[in-house]
Amino acid sequence: MKRAEGRGGLEPLSPERKWQTITVATLVLVPGYWALLAALVADASDSSALDDAGAPNTPAAFAFGLALVPFVFIVLAFMSEHPRAAGAVVKAMGMAILVGIPASALAGDAVTGIVAGVGAGGIVALRADDGHSRKARAAAVAIAAVYTFVLVRTAGPIVLLPAPVFPLTAIGIADHLSERRHQREAPTP
Repeated sequence: MKRAEGRGGLEPLSPERKWQTITVATLVLVPGYWALLAALVADASDSSALDDAGAPNTPAAFAFGLALVPFVFIVLAFMSEHPRAAGAVVKAMGMAILVGIPASALAGDAVTGIVAGVGAGGIVALRADDGHSRKARAAAVAIAAVYTFVLVRTAGPIVLLPAPVFPLTAIGIADHLSERRHQREAPTP
């Protein structure tokens, strides 16, 4: 690894590498998110109304969905070359639980909680370089969660498809805007 001006003595992560990391982590999140959603819907549905052959195995779908979430944070931490990747993954899981469960309870839907929880974990797992702000990242995740909350109530079930894209994309956009602000404020030689 090259030493430079980034946090931890690492060279700042290139925008291409950051968006590759966010894309791969989102691709890992999507099947986990859908499995969690399938489990929650199957659990909430009247079992007598469902054909047993067409109903998902609720515990298996829930376990599969939850099992994929740590891999989202592993991808974020290791692909972004976080200096303390393993610790960042553990902290990200804690943040996902601490934010996701209350957000789901407060919102009254699982989708908003998943977006908020994964976003909160992503803030910790994705390496932050100089010019990146946790405050900006948190604001972006909050906006993504509120956006999801509003979409769930206005657009209905269609929002379930793009929702896993919102949390990590919001962090990437917040970092991009923070970098631009940091470059504008930096003294020019």
